[in-house]
Amino acid sequence: MEQNDIIKVLIVDDHKVVRQGLRTFLELHEDISVIGEADDGMDAVEMVTQLHPDVVLMDLVMPRMDGITATQKIHASGSATKIIALTSFSEDDKVFPAIQAGASSYLLKDVSPDDLVDAIRAVHHGEARLHPDITRKLMEQVYQGKSIPQEAPLEELTSRELEVIRGVAMGRTNREIAQELFISEKTVKTHISNILGKLNLEHRTQLAIYAIKNNLTEAE
Repeated sequence: MEQNDIIKVLIVDDHKVVRQGLRTFLELHEDISVIGEADDGMDAVEMVTQLHPDVVLMDLVMPRMDGITATQKIHASGSATKIIALTSFSEDDKVFPAIQAGASSYLLKDVSPDDLVDAIRAVHHGEARLHPDITRKLMEQVYQGKSIPQEAPLEELTSRELEVIRGVAMGRTNREIAQELFISEKTVKTHISNILGKLNLEHRTQLAIYAIKNNLTEAE
């Protein structure tokens, strides 16, 4: 396997035993390399600057600097690093701020090891993963009108872009969307990037929530 194919991961958690457990499992996979560990958000921000990981597994409740603040700082710096919030907490005051801060995915620590590895690979390729409990919570909030995405006119979207949005909202991968629409994965990624810009959104999770709120999950 070429070096460029290896996903560089930084583990951030204030519990050493958690970090060790994650490292031990992740390093069983040839395409994943744990390049560092941090025990609080402040060290995480510094290590992202120094090590340039592809993906950060970010705990949220930590001393000195919490994971939400660290995520916000990393995201605001313009870093290409993707962040997966990996926590024990599913409360609204953690979920929504983490996504708003720039977390690409939100998983609970009871996620299966295989699902965590799948999430790391997906996030690295520009997709998103949410724990089932978090997905239900977001759906409930959306239907109650408590959505994260900013409003933007649907008229700005092309018919093809609407088709791509529906695929994202239904949880399909870029490959699945490409196969369904008979276009390339690269074209799907380009469409998603353009859609995010048009709707003033930052990542795929926000786009899925936007689609649900605006009833874009079904073809008209």
